[in-house]
Amino acid sequence: MSNKENRTVTVNGAAYPYPDGISYEKIAADFHKDGEDDILLVNRGGKLCELQKKLDRDCALKFVTAREKPGMQTYERSVVFLLLKAFYDTVGAEKVERVSVEYSLSHALFLRAKGEFTLDQALLDRVEQRMRALAEQALPITKRSVNTDDAIDIFQRSKMLDKARLFHYRIGSRVNIYTLDGFSDYFYGYMVPNTSYLRVFALEMFEGGFVLRLPEQENPRELGEFTPSQKVFHELYGATLKSEELGVANVGQLNELISRGLSRTMILVQEAMMEKRIGDIAADIAARKGVRFVMIAGPSSSGKTTFSHRLSTQLIACGMRPHAISTDNYFKNRADTPKDENGEYNFECLEAMDVEKFNDDMTRLFRGETVEMPTFNFKKGVREYGGDMLSMGPQDLLVIEGIHGLNEKLSYSLPKESKYRIYISCLTTLNIDEHNRIPTTDIRLLRRIERDARTRGASARKTIQMWSSVRRGEESNIFPFQDEADTIFNSALIYETALLKTYVEPLLFGIPRDCDEYIEAKRLLKFLNYFLPIPSDDVPKPSLMREFIGGSCYNV
Repeated sequence: MSNKENRTVTVNGAAYPYPDGISYEKIAADFHKDGEDDILLVNRGGKLCELQKKLDRDCALKFVTAREKPGMQTYERSVVFLLLKAFYDTVGAEKVERVSVEYSLSHALFLRAKGEFTLDQALLDRVEQRMRALAEQALPITKRSVNTDDAIDIFQRSKMLDKARLFHYRIGSRVNIYTLDGFSDYFYGYMVPNTSYLRVFALEMFEGGFVLRLPEQENPRELGEFTPSQKVFHELYGATLKSEELGVANVGQLNELISRGLSRTMILVQEAMMEKRIGDIAADIAARKGVRFVMIAGPSSSGKTTFSHRLSTQLIACGMRPHAISTDNYFKNRADTPKDENGEYNFECLEAMDVEKFNDDMTRLFRGETVEMPTFNFKKGVREYGGDMLSMGPQDLLVIEGIHGLNEKLSYSLPKESKYRIYISCLTTLNIDEHNRIPTTDIRLLRRIERDARTRGASARKTIQMWSSVRRGEESNIFPFQDEADTIFNSALIYETALLKTYVEPLLFGIPRDCDEYIEAKRLLKFLNYFLPIPSDDVPKPSLMREFIGGSCYNV
């Protein structure tokens, strides 16, 4: 090593000499202080690198911890690998039929396991004990590149058939495989260098499976609070079982259908299932004779607008007369809007709404009075009136859409029995394979990137830039009220990522390499690379997806 030349590494504007070939882990150790969060990755001039990687050039480095999204994703992925290794060690590989990572729940991941064993807390305690023993040994997590055909053989022999099917549709000739103490697996994304980085986790039985509890991003040295929404969980679980019945539970199965020319049938089946669900909700509303207000809330890009239109159509079919109301029209005038800690207008908090005026108008309508309805002029930042008069007869009801729809403080003056509350979100159950889940937030972000570009002329960079702020607003104003809903509507469609692929890829490629959003764009591009594309020709005009790609029969 003494013969190797020195490289210049710049950190926070200061230059340091390091020998060529030294690992980024050793460099990171020089900058990590006791009591600080672990450094999990390095950002080398806009490119994320694992700590195992060797220095081979002059570069500027930024250190990534679990307080940042890529760092937390790396931690989560690595803990899943540790769990799988420990589970197979504890039960015996020959007795494991399948362990699947399904979805995220309140600072935890929900998993299911099948095989010749009894899944109970006693088994989970033994697995967790094995995980901690492996973590204490600081065992290396190594990566090797293998031929794609060889990877297919490896995972067929390991009974990880989802991965074998996934790689059948892989264009690249090589696959990166990670190994931990003789146990090999494929993961979509980066890993920590060894098991000593993995200290904060817990295993608990939950419903029909178990959860792997994880730290929260704001404080990665402590377990996050586990307070899952039971209603959202049961919606996800039911959708998972339905996807398995249809034989489209992962990307490999989806690609197989597309390659066989069955995408049209799949689209029509998915749309029929969604329409039936909307019809069932409408029938339930109509059966509750006292309902006069349908309150709809959900996070960004859930498809609230299209859902409201389709629900209204079904309500008409049930003999009702629905009227669409957007709570956006009850924003306070811009001059009266509160500001956040950065001095920016906070349009997502309840205090940005004229709650008193909303309740006054709704109460008068409920009593049978005629009310002049407002519209909000977003260009001028003021509420305006243009003679739009509304009154309600016996068959009339209001379909009210807005982020605070489930919060009782928004509609405090209305009798609870007069309200039917719907939580809508894109709760995807499609996963890449049995160990690589697809976060529901990723699908909503893809939807929003395309819609913002099409309807607002906003770049993908701008949408990604503001996404963390949007997510913070959802955490405060929407998610806490999920279980207040009378019903959950899942707006996810199994085929949608394959559809969005051709729309979103060019937008992501347009993000410059030298900006902060490039890392997220690259991650999304890698994710989209797993999917075979499908054209939009067979997507019906009333489809919820038309809200995002265009061509809807509704004014969205």
